[in-house]
Amino acid sequence: MTARVGIVVRTRRRPDFLGRALSDISAQSFSDHRVVVVNDGGDTAEVDAIVAASGLDAIVRHIADGEGGRCVAANQGVRDAGTEFVVLHDDDDRWHPEFLSRTVAWLDSTASDAAVAVATEIVYEEKRGGTWVEVGRAPFWAGMQRISLSEMLSVNRAVPISVLYRRSIHDEVGWYDETLDAVEDWDLYLRILRHSGIGFLAGEALAFWTQRPDATGLDANSMFALTEAHAVDDARVRDRALAEWIGREGDGLPLYLASLQRQLTSHIDGAIGHAMERFREQIRADLRREIDTHQPLWSRLRRWRRRVGGARGRT
Repeated sequence: MTARVGIVVRTRRRPDFLGRALSDISAQSFSDHRVVVVNDGGDTAEVDAIVAASGLDAIVRHIADGEGGRCVAANQGVRDAGTEFVVLHDDDDRWHPEFLSRTVAWLDSTASDAAVAVATEIVYEEKRGGTWVEVGRAPFWAGMQRISLSEMLSVNRAVPISVLYRRSIHDEVGWYDETLDAVEDWDLYLRILRHSGIGFLAGEALAFWTQRPDATGLDANSMFALTEAHAVDDARVRDRALAEWIGREGDGLPLYLASLQRQLTSHIDGAIGHAMERFREQIRADLRREIDTHQPLWSRLRRWRRRVGGARGRT
């Protein structure tokens, strides 16, 4: 019998993180799942050994170095899972033990939603003594109560570890865009929201997005290691959507909005310039008062120079 949830673990040359992720999955209270580990260019024997040691009955897919990427790995894993629901569990992130049970229950009871996201915490980690240890936490989008298209148009409000979705949605909106090097999750969520809802489980954090701001190389998070790619692909997704709009509706409204944006930017720049000049004048005046109060000799010299300068100008 086919499992209900497919858990796709994308990993790339991070054996410690992979082992931790598989332990995290084993701790889930909901066990009707199939795990697909997608090794994106890493050592095949090493990954096979870690999966075997985990005790999970996981499918392992190896992608040759240079032939994969984040989206290729995601699509491979989802296709191999063949389950009703799917979630991406990247090797460095973690879950609350009730993540799957609560998200599956939501989708079972809310047919109108193609996906459901959960409240998420950012977990900051540092390497100490050769081990990654937690050094702090912060809520991701504190106080958020829903996933909406209007907010998602501005910036991504969910991360892969926090979203369980129906596998069938790919038949309607397409797969992860393999032309992108980053923001593939945001791009998919935007396409989902054009067709269906994405529910949200507020309250207790059920997903934990780990971040290592100081890490470099393979240990780094994609949001830090792929900063430039995020900016490029963010613009690519927006430009593509804008081109689709113009193709249907013409360029009148975008041109008008671009003009308003230019005017607003000019107004803000001017206001900031005036405010900075007033600030500088205030600092100069305060400094003069301080000098006059604490250094009366300098004050008298300054007045004398002004009088001498004025007298020379009259001769």
